[in-house]
Formats: sequence, C-alpha cells, structure tokens
Amino acid sequence: MLRFKTFRSILLLALCVLAASLPAHAKTVAPKKPVMPDIKSASVLVLDTASSTVLLSRRPDEAAPIASITKLMTALVVLEAGQPMDEMLAITADDQRATLGNRSHLAVGTRLTRAELMHLALMASENRAANALGRSYPGGLPALAKAMNAKAAALGMNHSHFVEPTGLSSQNVASPQDLTRLVNAAAKQPAIRNYSTDPKFSIRSGKQEVQFVNTNLLVRNPGWDITLQKTGYISEGGKCLVMKTTIQGRDVVIVLLDSVGKYTRIADARRIRSWMESTSAWRNTIAQSQNRAVGTSVSTRSQ
Repeated sequence: MLRFKTFRSILLLALCVLAASLPAHAKTVAPKKPVMPDIKSASVLVLDTASSTVLLSRRPDEAAPIASITKLMTALVVLEAGQPMDEMLAITADDQRATLGNRSHLAVGTRLTRAELMHLALMASENRAANALGRSYPGGLPALAKAMNAKAAALGMNHSHFVEPTGLSSQNVASPQDLTRLVNAAAKQPAIRNYSTDPKFSIRSGKQEVQFVNTNLLVRNPGWDITLQKTGYISEGGKCLVMKTTIQGRDVVIVLLDSVGKYTRIADARRIRSWMESTSAWRNTIAQSQNRAVGTSVSTRSQ
C-alpha cells in the first residue's frame, strides 16, 4: 500500500509538471475583448455603408447642434431644386447681416455663379455663400428651411431640425445616425462630392484673386481616400466632422460631433483609421451582421 501511495504521488507530481510545461497556446485562455479606439468627441458613429453595419457608436440617436455640416443639406436641397448653376448671384447686405460677427472673404457686391457659391460653402465653409444660396432659393430662406426639413423627413432623419442654411444657428440639430443618412444622400451628388473635397479654390473679387482652402486638412493628405467631407464649428456644438472615406477596402461614414480642441476631430478620425488597420474585430462585426440579415431573410421566406 505504501508503494502504491508513493507511485500515485509521483504520478500526480509528474502531471503537474507536464501541465506547467505546455505551451501557452495549449492552455485555455479567455478571448480578449477588442481594443476600441480612444475617441475624444462627445458623439461618434462609424458606419460600414455596404453592409449598413455600425462599427462604432456613442450617443448615436442624440440630437446636437451640427454647425456647418448643415451646408450639406443646403447644397442637397438647392441641387434638387434644379436651379441654374451658372446663374450669377451677388453677395448682399442681407448676407452680411445674417452672418454678422463671422469672418468672410466675400465682400458685399461680389458676384459669383451659384456653382461657385456652393463650392465655397462646402469646401471653405463660407457662410455668406451659403446664405446667398438660401436667399436665392425659390421662395427665399423660409421656403429653403421648409424644404430642408422635408428632405430630412424623407431620408428618415428623425432627430433633425433645420432653421437656416449656414449652420450658425444652434437650432440646426441632428443625431449621428441622421447624419450618416445625410452623408450617403449627399454623396450621390457629384457636385457635393467634388466641391467638398477640393483642396483649394480661387475666385475673382473685383480686381483681386482670392484663394480659399479646405477646412479639412485631411483632404490634402494623399494617404486618405475621401469621397465627401464637411467640417463645422459653433460654440454650442463644438468642433464637428463628417466624412465618407475608404479604409481597408471598406467605404465607411465617420461622424464626429462636439470635439473639444482645434485638432481633436482630425485626431479622432486618424484613431478610427488606425483601429481599423490594426484589428480585424470590426470585420467580425460585419460578418455577424450579415449572418443575422441572412437568417432573418430565410426565416421570413419560410413563413
């Protein structure tokens, strides 16, 4: 009996030593949770457009002031009205008063085509240009605001409201989820895509040539493939940014609202890109979403 106990003890000891010597991958290890990017903006939503899968979100349905992102809706409604893009329009005292206290390089009396005004509104976020677009809309500014809200409703932007074309009013609000719908709709318009992503643009104002640059420095970075973008800022809404871009072969819409600091929204966009480039967790999210969609479709057909 003593020998048997000794043998059993030796056997148990050997098994313990063997277990300790096994390689790490042979042990049962709980899977690590994917590391999420440290986004500083108050609200964020990253949408994979092909699968309609939300990859990241924070406060996706919370309405907030969207500042100059408003100009995407302004441009979309103006384009859909079918007004002549080569029609000459003048910057007036009304445009100056509507944007009082806001810096502008468009002096009263400057004459530009509707296309040039839209170009400046989307690329350089020129508020006088945006107001001129709204003022010259059929029925004027009240009709434009009505059309903007009707378009928002048609797009399913259920947490949105618009009162004017520039975004200077904090009453222009939308949720991140709403803005993904706006970005996707605006991206169907070649003019909005081209104007919003142009790095720079020059106009003639009197005898002078005035050059404008894009408010989003990422469009000048050849490492980014940006289809559409718009920045915004008012004190009530912080720094804002929406983009439609390609990362890791996927078309994604990025919405960032209420960023604090001059470069936070740009840094957040870079963090999102780095996250997508360094992990495959988001691909698993897309696959799971597609599997659920297939399952739902099969279930529906079987009923």
